[in-house]
Amino acid sequence: MDLPKKYTLSEIGGILNKKTIGKADFLISGINEIHMVRKGDLTFVDHPKYYNKALTSDATTIIINKEVECPSGKALIISEDPFSDYLKLVQLFRPFKSSDKNISESAKIGEGTIIQPGAFIGNNVSIGKNCLIHSNVSIYDHSIIGNNVIIHANSVIGADAFYFQKRANGFKKFESSGRVIIKDRVEIGALCTIDKGVSGDTIIEEGTKTDNHCQIGHDTYIGKNCLIGAFAAIAGVTRIEDDVILWGRVTVNKDLVIGKGAIVLATTGVVKSIAGGKTYFGLPAIEARTKWKEMAIQKKMVEEFNNNRKNH
Repeated sequence: MDLPKKYTLSEIGGILNKKTIGKADFLISGINEIHMVRKGDLTFVDHPKYYNKALTSDATTIIINKEVECPSGKALIISEDPFSDYLKLVQLFRPFKSSDKNISESAKIGEGTIIQPGAFIGNNVSIGKNCLIHSNVSIYDHSIIGNNVIIHANSVIGADAFYFQKRANGFKKFESSGRVIIKDRVEIGALCTIDKGVSGDTIIEEGTKTDNHCQIGHDTYIGKNCLIGAFAAIAGVTRIEDDVILWGRVTVNKDLVIGKGAIVLATTGVVKSIAGGKTYFGLPAIEARTKWKEMAIQKKMVEEFNNNRKNH
């Protein structure tokens, strides 16, 4: 997430009331969790297992719970609870703001767009031209919708990421500060949910269509001209390239890539990255022809087993 302006290390350290290591005028331009960091970003790390990943990442300011040598060109903020201090910044720079209107006064609605009764359009939402937003759709704050988009009834765009840190007394919520960006000519079916990024963006590119009852997780990228069947469930931080087809009840694990032009048949479970240009089936997903051969062999083995039992 980009900050509204660049802040100095001294200013952020003062907000958190924490010790800093680095030049007082060192600039911070954004805050992001580790999967989404860019140069100029602040991130956090609270476990020795991930110290090196954070310290060598693109992030240039790190909130950390141990005093370590500061890498060149970076700055540190020392905290006994980096996760909580990171969330303080999220809540400061992207706080929840209630709304008392169905369409927020800060929302921008393009020419020719129709919004049916009962829809909710949140703060700082942008909707392009000639869109159709059906009844009871909820579009959360900061979402961006392109031109000629159709969103069917009861879908939710921009709900929080399903992202929690386990603590001794339960789970601590990772507050979401990202957005959903839906490009031109996308159609979202009824009763779909598209979660915002934790700190980055969930993006659906031009021309993609989803059936009803689809779930798309946080920080996921879906390319151009994809088709996603009913009840598909796509976990967070997944990349689906252009021209992919996911048929009904496909499930996709987090942090993987589905290559351009892949076809994933109904009820398949994708648990690792798969190459484009092929058709997949099964759990775990493998090439469909291979899976069908396996199924034929298994069927034949069962038949032979049953025949042998009868003969004995």
